[in-house]
Amino acid sequence: MVVNFPEFGMADERRLPTTTLEGWRRFVNADPLTFDLLSEDGWQALEPSARHEYDEARVNYHSELIVVETPTIREVTHQGRMLTLVNRREISARRGLIVSGPWATGKSTAIKQLGRIHELRVRQRFPDHDRIPVVYVSAPPNGSPRKLATRFAHFLGLPLKSRHNEMDIADTVCQLLTDARCDLVCVDEIHNINMATSTGKDMSDHLKYFTEHIPATFVYAGINVEREGLFSGVRGRQIAARCVMRATGNFPETAEWQSMIATMEHALRLHRHPSGTLSGQAKYLHQRTGGSISSLSHLIRAAAISAIIDGSERISRRLLDSVPVDHSTQSDNPAPSDGKDDGIGDAA
Repeated sequence: MVVNFPEFGMADERRLPTTTLEGWRRFVNADPLTFDLLSEDGWQALEPSARHEYDEARVNYHSELIVVETPTIREVTHQGRMLTLVNRREISARRGLIVSGPWATGKSTAIKQLGRIHELRVRQRFPDHDRIPVVYVSAPPNGSPRKLATRFAHFLGLPLKSRHNEMDIADTVCQLLTDARCDLVCVDEIHNINMATSTGKDMSDHLKYFTEHIPATFVYAGINVEREGLFSGVRGRQIAARCVMRATGNFPETAEWQSMIATMEHALRLHRHPSGTLSGQAKYLHQRTGGSISSLSHLIRAAAISAIIDGSERISRRLLDSVPVDHSTQSDNPAPSDGKDDGIGDAA
């Protein structure tokens, strides 16, 4: 049985960063991942070259898998939508949203999903309009007002020259986004704005300029921003007065945690993996990941890819134990060393 790679629905294309307009639009346009496993007979009948292509397609699929709708995503998308509606007729002092929490707790994913849902809604409402409803940028580390303005210009693909100062760039960006009916601006890595430094204060002032000259709702995400000085001083207090905040964190071992595991397990495309076995390991997976959705996703995706490569086609406890998670999580939550299989056998 000879099968071509495209037949498995996984195009071999590079992903552009979402911090460019083209990359953002590709992200918004991307259909939910799907992959249909071959029947047992069809799988066994594959010739070696076709089997290799089939496995490569499944590796690509599992390298991305799905975005699990966590409580964080639900709350951020709901609150963000409410703010865009409240701000719709505001002329100034629009309310914004800050998503703050430890690293790897789903902040960036949440604001990207908010932006994607909003843009799809705008496209549905105005199908014949050439709009840029959403902008997604990140605050530059060790930045300056010009670097911040350049991030917006880079997203839009605007050509820049050395003689352009930050106000030249900012005014061009604001005019273009106003004309393009932008109504949601997502600024990631906001913790890079340090109010304790003069540069950080200048960046804050410049960001405030954008909020006053682009008629849009601004949504920010950053690591523990309330502890990093974002709200300190007069400028910080002004930000705090104009924004609502949603805190993120690791998830407790509850029914919601089990539901997220079940969602990921249902998305697996392995030929020998018994359904429900990962859900039965909710406690173990919580011990390994500390309740981090990022670490959980990595652990399951890496284990699935390993199961394809080694031919076992199932995720066993031994396989999970062999997959390292990020150093921070692994240091705080070492793998249980009791050697028990706890319901996930190791036989192929």
